[in-house]
Amino acid sequence: MAKLEVRPPKKTFITDQQALDFHSHPTPGKLALLPTKPMATQRDLSLAYSPGVAVPVEAIAANPDTVYDYTSKGNMVAVISNGTAILGLGNLGAMASKPVMEGKSVLFKRFADIDSFDIEVEEEDAEKFIECVKRFGNTFGGINLEDIGSPECFIIEQELRELLDIPVFHDDQHGTAIIATAGLINAAHLTGRKFEDMKVVLSGAGAAGLSVLGLIKSLGVKNENCLVLDSKGVVYQGRKEYMDQWKAPHAVDTPLRTLDEAMKGADVFLGLSVAGIVTQDMIMSMNKNPIIFAMANPDPEITPEEIKEVRDDAIIATGRSDYPNQVNNVLGFPYIFRGALDVRARNVNEEMKLACARALADLARQDVPEEVAAAYHGKRPKYGPEYIIPAPFDPRLISEIPPYVAQAAMDTGVARKPIEDMDEYRQSLARRQDPTASILQGISESVNQDPKTIIFAEGEEPAVIRAAQAFQQRGLGKAILIGREEPIKNNMQLLGVENPESLTILNARLFDRNAEFVEYLYGRLQRKGFLRRDAQRLVNNDRNVFSALMLHHGLADGMVTGVTRSYDVALRDVRMVLSHTKEDRTMGVSVVVNKQHTLFIADTNITELPTATDLADIAETTAEFARQFGFEPRVALLSYSTFGNPKGERMEKVRAAVKLLDEREVDFEYEGDIAADVALDPMHSLTYPFSRLSGAANVLVMPAIHSASISTKLLKSTGNSTVLGPFLTGLDKPVQICSLGATASEITQMATLAAFAPSHRRN
Repeated sequence: MAKLEVRPPKKTFITDQQALDFHSHPTPGKLALLPTKPMATQRDLSLAYSPGVAVPVEAIAANPDTVYDYTSKGNMVAVISNGTAILGLGNLGAMASKPVMEGKSVLFKRFADIDSFDIEVEEEDAEKFIECVKRFGNTFGGINLEDIGSPECFIIEQELRELLDIPVFHDDQHGTAIIATAGLINAAHLTGRKFEDMKVVLSGAGAAGLSVLGLIKSLGVKNENCLVLDSKGVVYQGRKEYMDQWKAPHAVDTPLRTLDEAMKGADVFLGLSVAGIVTQDMIMSMNKNPIIFAMANPDPEITPEEIKEVRDDAIIATGRSDYPNQVNNVLGFPYIFRGALDVRARNVNEEMKLACARALADLARQDVPEEVAAAYHGKRPKYGPEYIIPAPFDPRLISEIPPYVAQAAMDTGVARKPIEDMDEYRQSLARRQDPTASILQGISESVNQDPKTIIFAEGEEPAVIRAAQAFQQRGLGKAILIGREEPIKNNMQLLGVENPESLTILNARLFDRNAEFVEYLYGRLQRKGFLRRDAQRLVNNDRNVFSALMLHHGLADGMVTGVTRSYDVALRDVRMVLSHTKEDRTMGVSVVVNKQHTLFIADTNITELPTATDLADIAETTAEFARQFGFEPRVALLSYSTFGNPKGERMEKVRAAVKLLDEREVDFEYEGDIAADVALDPMHSLTYPFSRLSGAANVLVMPAIHSASISTKLLKSTGNSTVLGPFLTGLDKPVQICSLGATASEITQMATLAAFAPSHRRN
C-alpha cells in the first residue's frame, strides 16, 4: 500500500445540491415571523386584535408619528428588487431574486437586529416601479433597494428618496462606496497621502463604481485627478458614444484613452469591473506605495499574488474573504440603517454615508477585541497595510458605527427623534449583539486561513461522513475517515455524497506503518498489563487508539471522536497514546455564550472531586484556554461562600487553591472563595474593594465536576445561553470528543475546534 499523503485540499465551493438543500430543509426559505407579545390567553388575543387593537389605531389616526410607538415600523426594513441585476447573474426576473432578498433580510437581522422582509416587484419600467413602491413604502421604517439594473437604479432611488419620508438606500451603489472609502481613508493615512493630491483610476462606471468616486470626491479628491473607464475606455470630455448623465460629470479633458495609459503614475486603482483586466506591467507603472482596490467578484481585476510578485509596497484590498482587507457590504448597510432607524431619519444623506466610512476607518485603527483576536489565535491584528478595514465579525461594529450615523442625521436635520444620551445608546446597541455567531465565525475564519488535516475516528458513521464532507467543503482542511472502505463507501452512496473520492479513507489493518504503531504502543503499555498482541489488537481494531497514533506520528493535525462511545471511554482510548502537556492538565471546558457574557467553565467532565492542587491546575489551564479564544482571563474559584461568609469546611479547599496560585505567581487575575452571583457582578468591588478582579469574571472554576456539569446544563436549558463544548484541552495533540449521537454540524464544530488548536500544542 502506498504511503498516505496528507495534504490540505484546495478550497472548494458548495455544490448546487447543497445550496438547494440549505434553502429547502427543514423549512423552505430563510425567514419566519415570530410574535413579540404573548398569545397564550383570550385576553392576549383581545389586546392583540379586536377590540384592543382599535385603541392604537385611533391614536395613530390622531397623530401619525405614534405609528413608531405602537407598531414595528421603527425596526422594519423592506428589501426590494425587480430582479434585473441579480448578483452577477443578470436579469432573471423578480421571483428569481427572492433567495437573494431573503438572504439580505437575514443579514439585517444577524448583524444589526433589524427586522426585514423582502418584496419582489414584477415591474422593469422605472416609473411604474417607483409608483408601486410609493404606494406601500411608508409602512416600513426604511427601504433597501437591491439588484436593480443600471441606469434605472439611479432613477428609482432618486425619485423614491424625494417621494417617501423614510430612508431609501440602494446598497449596490452606496454599500461598496462606503466600505471602499473607509479603506481608502486608512490607505491614504498609511502612505502619507492627501486626498486632494491623489491620482485615481476607476475601472467600472456602473452604479457601485460611480458611487465610490462620488463619495471620495466629497473627501477632497479632485475631479481632474480622476480617470473613469468603462468597457469602451476612458470617459473623456467630448466622447459621444456610450455616455449618459451619470458618467458625464466625471468626464475629464485628457488625451488618455486606455487603462494601460491611465495607470501610469496613478496613486489609486479602484476596480469594479471584470477579472484579469489589470496586468503586472500596469501595476509596475503606478506611483510609489500604490493603493490597489481590485474589487471585482468573484475574481479581482488582478490577484494580490500577482501584485506582490512585482510590488512589495502596495496596499491591496479585494471583494473576497480569503484575502486581507475585504470590501464587504455587510460592514455598512446594517449599521447605516440601524443608526437611521434609531433616530427615525427621513433619508440617508451623504453626511451619514461619510460618517459610516469614517467610523469604519477609525475602528480599524483601534486595538481589536477578544472576539476578533480569536480568529488569529489570540494574536490581535494591528492597523497596517493588511488591516485597513475592520473584520465583518468584529462585535464592536454594532455599537460603534450606528452612533456616528445617527449623529450625522441629527447634525444635518433629518432625524425626527434625536438621541439624548449617546453613551446609553451605545450600550443598548452592544446588548443587541449575539456573540455566539461571532466566536464561531471567527474560529472558522482562522482555520480557513490555515487549513489542517483532521482525523474523523468513527469514519463509518453517516453523521461523521457528513461532517467530514462539510469540513472539507468549507475550506477548513482535509478530512481522513478511519474505517473499512466498503461500509464507508456504501454509506457515502446512501447519503448521496458528491465527489466521494475527495475524502480519504484509511483502514488501520492495511496501513503500512501498522508495525511501527504497535511497537510504540507496546512500549507505552507493556508495564500496564498489556502484551504485544494486545497492542496489535488495539491498533487493528480500536479506531480511537489508531487515530491517536496517527496524531502522535505527525500524520494529521487533530482528531474528533465520541459519536459512538461515551466520553470516558473515548478519553481512555486516546490517553493510551497521548500524554498531557507539561504545563496543562487534561480537562474539559464548556464555553457559555449569551448577550451578556462569554464564560469559560471548568472542569465539566474529567476530575470528579478535585483537590486544592487540582483546582489551581484547572484555573491555570482554563485561563490559557480562554486566551486561545482571545479573552483576557479573569478567574473566579467559586464556592457557596464569598470571602468566608458563610463559613464551612468545603470552602477551605477553594481557599487553599487560591494560596497555591499566589505561590505560583500566575499572570492572570483570579479570586476566591467567591459566589457565582458576586463573581459575575462587574460592580462587586464596591462591596468588596479588596477583590483582585478588575471586572466580572469570565473563567469560572467549579469546586467539583457535579457543580460544573449541573450549572452548564441549567444555563443551556433555561438560561437563554448557548453552551459550546465541553472542549478537551491539555493533551499534547489536539483532540475533541463529541457527545454520543452528535449531529453532523456538532461534529464539524468539534473538528473545527481541533483544527483551531494553537500551534504550540502540535509540537
